Amino acid sequence: MRSRSAESAGAIRELVERIRELDAGQVNLMEVCGSHTMAIARAGIRQLLPENVCLISGPGCPVCVTPPQMIDAMLTLTERKDVIITTYGDMIKVPGSRRGDNLGARRAAGARVEIVYSPLDALELAERERNSEIVFLGVGFETTAPGTAAAVKTAAERGIGNFSVFSMLKTVEPALRALIADPTFNIQGFLCPGHVATIIGEKGFAFLPEEYHLPGVISGFEPEDILVSVYRLLRQIAGGRAEMENEYTRAVAPEGNPLALEMIRRVFEPRDDPWRGLGKIAESGLGLREEFAAFDAQRRYGLTYSMEEPPTACRCGQIIQGRLSPRECPLFGTACLPEDPVGPCMVSGEGACAAAYKYQEV
Repeated sequence: MRSRSAESAGAIRELVERIRELDAGQVNLMEVCGSHTMAIARAGIRQLLPENVCLISGPGCPVCVTPPQMIDAMLTLTERKDVIITTYGDMIKVPGSRRGDNLGARRAAGARVEIVYSPLDALELAERERNSEIVFLGVGFETTAPGTAAAVKTAAERGIGNFSVFSMLKTVEPALRALIADPTFNIQGFLCPGHVATIIGEKGFAFLPEEYHLPGVISGFEPEDILVSVYRLLRQIAGGRAEMENEYTRAVAPEGNPLALEMIRRVFEPRDDPWRGLGKIAESGLGLREEFAAFDAQRRYGLTYSMEEPPTACRCGQIIQGRLSPRECPLFGTACLPEDPVGPCMVSGEGACAAAYKYQEV
């Protein structure tokens, strides 16, 4: 009896062979999820594909797309002795406009910074620490937005006045539209993010084939998922088709998650936001609605930031856009290392540079 690992290896070999048999020409496919980026690197999928198929990482890492000027605004909160900043672990080492200036360094110097696993953890801290102001750093895409919205709504219902959110939440569709609108855009198909799709559904990505005649496949995260999704994309391209397919049917419904979507709409509204490498994108961020203004850290503490990204030697912006691979950055593996990162793509567990460095992708 064959082992499960042997069956998986056999399935992967078969998928690779089927991909090699397709005649799709020279093709650039973009994955739009940091978890996909890491899974692709871990499994060595780029090395398995034929030379005519190139997988390119896009703006799918929420920490990576947060621009340095927003990080700088966030860091000013550490100067307040009455504030405890709560954040996901990935944000601790992300630098602002000055190298080495991050939440970890500020905490080492005495700032009050706590790592939490969810915004509800931050809310519980606010209930315990009534004499302190608790600020949760809301980072992520549609996947994490419902949880942050739930925390704000709960704070309002319970009257927890010492809790607020600095929303850096962003939505995927406007970023993809901005990429496609670039005159140098050269992507023939998208591996769409499975996690985001669980919230917004298949319909959330229908604009790709309907408006831009670009094929997309919503993919799961196992090596077989990704290779099946690549095969489906190439089959569409070879056949001159552009459709939205869902490989991740075990988790993604056509309509997504209506309750989660309603929670987002209830608490947040679209706003113009800056993205690292992409600049200001209209209605791409999620800001708190007026009725929840009391829980908006930006309003409460007068936090401001420019829409213009300051100059830097870091090439994360170009990597996020798919213009450069991590190894094409002159800082990669020399001046920029996981233990001493220059940019967020080397910091985050979903960053393209971190994936390439950890798994020695060529």
